[in-house]
Amino acid sequence: MKKNLPEQLNMDDIVISVTITGDKAVQELNKKYLDRDTTTDVLSFPINEKQEDGSYYLGDVVVNKEQALRQADKYGNEVETEVSELVAHGVLHLLGVHHHDDDEHTVHGKPVKKDTGQ
Repeated sequence: MKKNLPEQLNMDDIVISVTITGDKAVQELNKKYLDRDTTTDVLSFPINEKQEDGSYYLGDVVVNKEQALRQADKYGNEVETEVSELVAHGVLHLLGVHHHDDDEHTVHGKPVKKDTGQ
């Protein structure tokens, strides 16, 4: 089982790229890499490579600013909060946390329940 968390964090530096862009670019990436011709709020692309400088490149997170604005309005959040949550969501995907619905997530293929505060 491959773990995305690099060598139990024994690397000096872990690098994550975050790009904030719009609907069109996110839809193009989603179609090109995931064969989904639709936009979404956040995409994650795991790289998991040790770099020549000794750092560990975990991967790329792409946040859709237009979707973040819509979701902030819908849920009554500040835009900064929504973008921060989307970045965190993307990083969790890079670390191996994946969801199948709103309440069930998996870590390395094993089901885990999301804490709903209830």
